[in-house]
This record gives sequence, structure tokens and C-alpha cells, in this order.
Amino acid sequence: MRRWWRRFASHVPPAGALSHPFFDAPAPSPLQQAETWQMPDESAPHRAVWMAFAARESVWTAPMRQPVQQALARIANAISVYEPVKMLVGAADFATARQLCGSNVQLIPHEIDDLWMRDTGCVFVRNARGERAAVSFNFNGWGNKQSHARDATVAARMAELSGVPLLRSRLVLEGGGIEVDGQGTAIITESCVLNTNRNSGVSKADAEVELKRLLGLEKIIWLPGIVNRDITDGHTDFYARFIKPGVIVAALDNDSNSFDYAVTRRHLELLRTATDARGRALQIVTLETPTQTRPEFARKDFAAGYVNFLITDKALFLPEFGDAVADAAARNALAAQLPSHQIVQLNIDAIASGGGGIHCTTQQEPA
Repeated sequence: MRRWWRRFASHVPPAGALSHPFFDAPAPSPLQQAETWQMPDESAPHRAVWMAFAARESVWTAPMRQPVQQALARIANAISVYEPVKMLVGAADFATARQLCGSNVQLIPHEIDDLWMRDTGCVFVRNARGERAAVSFNFNGWGNKQSHARDATVAARMAELSGVPLLRSRLVLEGGGIEVDGQGTAIITESCVLNTNRNSGVSKADAEVELKRLLGLEKIIWLPGIVNRDITDGHTDFYARFIKPGVIVAALDNDSNSFDYAVTRRHLELLRTATDARGRALQIVTLETPTQTRPEFARKDFAAGYVNFLITDKALFLPEFGDAVADAAARNALAAQLPSHQIVQLNIDAIASGGGGIHCTTQQEPA
């Protein structure tokens, strides 16, 4: 997710308030020590996709509530054609969610702060026997940039509702900062995971040990990302995504005035020389950002990029921004790589105006 933090900085901690969760957290439980867990590839079959229906005025402003809710329902309804959708929703928004969402979207009462399920939710993992568990990465409002008391309960609630054990990590991070191929390789941005606002005093080596233990990783490709330009500090899922093992979709921003102009070029340099956990060179599919967007929800930090898609075993859900050339180029590039998938393009401008995309609003639960 790429979100402008200044709009959302409603909860900034006092000086010295950040803890050292990696070192303060309890040792792994016997369950965690006894099992080898792995985070499956996103394109593997799902039991469901989780979402959160929220648009607080204090975060989004009153005029944006309805457009954001409509965009969330548009995403949920599109996904529910292919697989179940489980939507957390607070009491005040329940009637609106029921009105906008189709019958294939299961509404689950739970009070939440915001809609970014990729980050607030748990990360599901499996062991060699196919048993599932859920990892909590101790969501702290993207480094205490936003109030998050309710969102901090989401991971545990998802595990409870899914009937799986909750595994506690010693790290603080978000699902949008992790991208895996399901075969032992991950792409992760340093600007998020190694940031002092999440994991002060934690080295890259310490982080790798914990990530490998919980997610079944053998190799992590670290991208630099960028700090303090958006609320997430440069999440991976805006920059580079696996669409299948050995094949990465990477963003390329051609706006020389954008901070992502240099960032995306540096990421491409690193990815083109990287190998995965099995020693394979990576095939890179570049998706250029659109050169124009519709004016209705235009903002300085509108998240106009195609990499923040959701992929399932049957379909890929991709934003479109009203740039006929760029929209078609992204769709065609992905269709060429996934000929058996339906490419479903959606207008998510209201959500993009808040700096996020389809992937940011969803979290898959593997079958």
C-alpha cells in the first residue's frame, strides 16, 4: 500500500513511546517450535478473501464516505463471483454494507478503525500436513501514525473465526510489506520492516530469522523502498509482486516529479540481477503507471499503479484509472502471463485517493 501519512496522522506517539517488540515478545510457543509453517502463494486456491468495510470521517472525511464504501462493495462483489468474501463491518455501517454488498459477501460484525485488511489482518500459513494457522504481526498503525486500537484486534479475531491457532511474531509489520512465491522466496522492503517505528534495534539478520521461521522462507530479496513518503513507509505490494514462481510484476513510474521515479528504477535494477530460493533468474514484467487519471478523486498522492492487484487461482483483480492506453497495457501484460485467468478491471478511484489499492483492502485465507 502507498498512502500519504500526513492526512492520517491522527495518532502520533510521544517521544520515547516506541517499544522494542522483537526483544520484548515471549519466546515461541511449543506449537510454533514444533511446526514448519509456510505462507502459500497468493494464486493458490483460497477458502475465502477477507475485507473490512469502513470509511471513518476522521480519516476519509465526510464527502468520501459514500464513494469509498461503494468502491469497497464493488471489489467485494467482483471477488465473490469467484470465491467467498468475508467482510468485517462495524455496527454503524452494517446496514449500508448489506445494501451495497451482494448475498455472496458474508458480513461479520466487528468494530474496526479502517479498511486496510491486508495490513491489519493476520497472515495465514500452512504446515506440511495442510493444517493452517494465522500469524499476528502486531499491527501498530504503520509505526503509530494512525489510531488503531480496534484494528489491532483484527488478526486475532480472524484466527478465531477461521478456527485456527494464532502464532505471535516478535516483529511488527504489515501484510502489505510481504510478497512470497510459495516456494521459499520473499520480496520485502527494508523501509517498512527495518524501520525504527516498527522494529527498533532489530537487525536485518534478526528479521530474517523470524520471517523464515514463521513464513517458511529460504531467501528474502530486500528492496530499499522509501521512508516517510507514505503512511506505510513503502510497502512491497505497490512495487513488486509474484504472479507465479520465477515471474515478478514490477512497477515503473515515469513521472520524473514523483518520488517513485527513482525508487522504481532502483528496484528494477535489483530484481533483474536477483535469483529466487531455487537459484532461478527472475523474469520481470514491467507495468508502467498511468499518465492520466479521472479528475473526480484526484489528489496529490493518488495511488495510480497497477501492481496492487489481487490474484486468485481463477482471476486477477486489477484497477483501471481511465487511461485507455495504460489500462489496456497492464491488462494485456498480465493476461499474457496468465492465459487461464480472468482479468477483472475495477474502478477503485475513491480508494486510490486514500493511497491504496485492491490488494491493500484484501487478505486471502488459503484453502
